[in-house]
Amino acid sequence: MITNPNVKINLGLNVLRKREDGFHDLETLFVPYFGICDTLEIVAGDDYSRTSAALFSRYGSSVPASQGSVKPEGVFGVETEESAAPKLVQGISEDGKLMVTIAREEGVDWDPLKDLTARAYDILAEDFDLPPVKIFLEKTSPVGAGLGGGSADAAFALKMLNELCSLGLSERQLADYASCLGSDCAFFIYNRPMLGEGRGEILSEYDLRGIDYGQGTGSETAFELQILVPAGIAVSTKDAYGSIRPHLPEEPLKEILARPVEQWDGVLVNDFEETVFVKYPELAAIKRSLYDSGAVYASMSGSGSALFALYRR
Repeated sequence: MITNPNVKINLGLNVLRKREDGFHDLETLFVPYFGICDTLEIVAGDDYSRTSAALFSRYGSSVPASQGSVKPEGVFGVETEESAAPKLVQGISEDGKLMVTIAREEGVDWDPLKDLTARAYDILAEDFDLPPVKIFLEKTSPVGAGLGGGSADAAFALKMLNELCSLGLSERQLADYASCLGSDCAFFIYNRPMLGEGRGEILSEYDLRGIDYGQGTGSETAFELQILVPAGIAVSTKDAYGSIRPHLPEEPLKEILARPVEQWDGVLVNDFEETVFVKYPELAAIKRSLYDSGAVYASMSGSGSALFALYRR
């Protein structure tokens, strides 16, 4: 089973207050963007994989995983001269039921068995007798960009395992599992415009019209969404929240979103811009350049570093 987890943007992001549990209450509109996707395959047992040979061929080795250089905790990586981190890593759980292979051109500097796709398997395995599976993930979505690529991978893994293993879980039940993996993870279960509250896991439907976010209705929309990911800048979500100043907005998000897009500039805000732009002034310059290029509205997504713009067709 193969699918392509997409990313998201945030239309408006108000950080309201810090909670006693350490999380923050916020309000935002999650919008999927289908122009940037990873490739995720999950196969059960010894079933044939359509992606594994291609991954090893493209990312530095054509040999089977078992011939890689084994590292502690059952993880190995294919080293390359161009990248300090291996471009391909693989991990096998102690019980042998889960194998995770991750490939990324820029290098993979995390343990594949701690990847959110692996955690998606583990959280379902706590409640269900899952069969052994192999997970193959090719990462092309940017890391540390505020686009939720890792959360998307986890949510899509939950949906795939639900179907592959015939678990019979509803969207709502899958979203409950997803919310345990990340604040924006539950959104990707639905993968359509949703208002997010709480820490992002409390979701409600939102009828977003007039914007082409890659959903296949471009000719019927007045504005086109474009995303820009600055090279060499990865913003830590933890650091971004550490310097944020929570406050209540003067106007509720839903009321601002109800205005024409041409009236969003200056009122539909991302609270993280105030502090992130201080640390990375080049992001503020890029946002200004988007307006200079004719954008009707521009903003940073999530805690950055990606920015997006809406252009009139």
